[in-house]
This record gives sequence, structure tokens and C-alpha cells, in this order.
Amino acid sequence: MIKHIVMWRLKEGLDKAASARAIKEALEGLNGKIPGLLRLEVGINFVADGEASDVALYSEFESRAALEAYQTHPAHNAAAAVVKAARAERRVVDYEA
Repeated sequence: MIKHIVMWRLKEGLDKAASARAIKEALEGLNGKIPGLLRLEVGINFVADGEASDVALYSEFESRAALEAYQTHPAHNAAAAVVKAARAERRVVDYEA
């Protein structure tokens, strides 16, 4: 199994709460739509801390090939556009479990 974790800081000047909710809705809408995607959840940070990210994605995939297919899937690309419009910074880690 592959675990794919991403954290974003959102752009200053945005309505961060609304942007975070839009990201959560767009990404969690991918559940059940992409082959090999086993689980995907999005969390919105509630702690005000200068070192914290605003939004986190946790997802699980059957294999590395499934993760690669997810990255180019049209449904993922549409959700990624929502994220890219709001993000200032991105951190990612992919690992086998």
C-alpha cells in the first residue's frame, strides 16, 4: 500500500476558511471515482500556529502505479485546480506501508 500525504498553506488575503472547505469538497469528491484510490480524507487545521499548514490530505493507494494514475486522472486534475488557485506552499510525502 502507498500512503500519499500533502499539506498546504493557503495564500494570504483569501478567505482561508472558504478556500479550505472548497479544497476539502473537491478532493474528497474523488473517493470512489479513481481506480486504485483506497481512501482519501482532507483535514482543515484549527490551531493558529505560524508553523502549521492550513489543509492536509491523507490518502491510500493500492500501488505506486495507482498513485501515478491518480496524478494524471482528469477528476484529480480538476480538483487540483481548486487547490492550486488557493495554495501558497505545498509539502508532500509518499511512502510504502
